[in-house]
Amino acid sequence: MATFNEGSLKKKLDDLNVSTQSIQTVSLWLIHHKKHAHTVVNVWYKELVAASESRKLTFMYLANDVIQNSKKKGPEYNKEFGNKLGKVFEHLGSLRLDEKSTRGLNRLLSVWDERNVFESDDIATYRKSLSRAGSTGGEVEELKRNHHEKKVKDKEAKKREYTGKYEVHTSKKLRKEIDAYHPSTPEPRVRKESENEMSLFGGSPHASSPPADPPEPEQLIEALQELENAATSDALVREKIANLPAEVSDVSLLSKLQDTSQGRALSEKVEEALAMLEAYNKRLAEEMEARKAVARMLHDYIAHQKDLLAQAEETLEEHRLKQGKVKKVREEPSMFDKSTDISKVNQH
Repeated sequence: MATFNEGSLKKKLDDLNVSTQSIQTVSLWLIHHKKHAHTVVNVWYKELVAASESRKLTFMYLANDVIQNSKKKGPEYNKEFGNKLGKVFEHLGSLRLDEKSTRGLNRLLSVWDERNVFESDDIATYRKSLSRAGSTGGEVEELKRNHHEKKVKDKEAKKREYTGKYEVHTSKKLRKEIDAYHPSTPEPRVRKESENEMSLFGGSPHASSPPADPPEPEQLIEALQELENAATSDALVREKIANLPAEVSDVSLLSKLQDTSQGRALSEKVEEALAMLEAYNKRLAEEMEARKAVARMLHDYIAHQKDLLAQAEETLEEHRLKQGKVKKVREEPSMFDKSTDISKVNQH
C-alpha cells in the first residue's frame, strides 16, 4: 500500500467521487494510515471547504465510512473528526445547499445519533448549525420518513400476529447470525436516490454500518450451509403451491358452484392455500434477511483479509528494505581488508 504523504492524500481526495467503490477504497487507505489521523482530518477539512457544493456531501460520506469502520482499530479518527465536525457543520450551514445535500446530511446525522457514533448533544449542535442553511427540505423529508416508518412498523406488527399451520421459522443458528449482523433497531429510511448512496447507510451488504469483528471461517461456512434449508430450497412446499387447484385463484370459476356445500368446501381450500402462501412468504422474507446477513459476513471477512494483506505487504516491504541494507553492508569491504590492501601497497 502506498506510503503516506500529504501529496498522495490530496490526490486521492481530488479523485474521490460518490460511488461506493471510490469512497471505500480511499477509506481503507486512510484507516491503514490511522497514525496520521490528525494530518488526514486537517487536510480533509481544508479540501472540503474548498470543494464545490455538489462534492461536499461526498466528503462527508467519506468521513462517515472512516469513522464507523475504524472503531475496532482505535479511537484516533473518531476523536480527530469529532474535533473538526463543529466547524464543518458551521461551514455547511453557511451555504445554500441543494435539497439532495441537505437531505443527505440530515440523514447522516440521524444514523450517527441512532448508532451512538457521537454524543447526542454534539449531534444536536450539528443539526442546529446545519439548519441555518435556510432549507426546509430536510425537515420535510424527515417528516415523510417518520410517517413511512410508522406505516412499515404497523404492517410488520400485523404480519407478526399471524400464526399459520404451515409456518416454518428460520433455524436458530442462522437467526443468531441475522441478529448479529442486522440489529433490531431500524435504520432511518428515505426515498432512494441511488444504489451508491443507499449502500453508504445500510442499503446493501457493503454498508458502512458499525463493523463487527470478522466471522471465523467455520462460522461463515456454517451460515452458508444453513441457507441450504431456506424457503427457496423447499421443493415440497413449492410443489404444493404449484399444484393448488385453479378454482382457488380463478374468480371466474365461482359461477360453477352449485350449492352451499361446494361454496364452503372452496372457502376451506382458499383459507388453507392462503395460510400456506402467507407462511411461505414469511419464510422468503426471513431468507432475504438471512442472505443479507451472510452477505455482510462475507463483506466483513473479505475486508478483514484485505486489511491483513495490506499490513503483510507493508511488513514485507520493510523487511526487503532491511535486507537491502544488510546486503549492502556485507558487500562493502571491511576495515581489515582495507588495511591489508594498504600494507601490500607499502611493501611494493
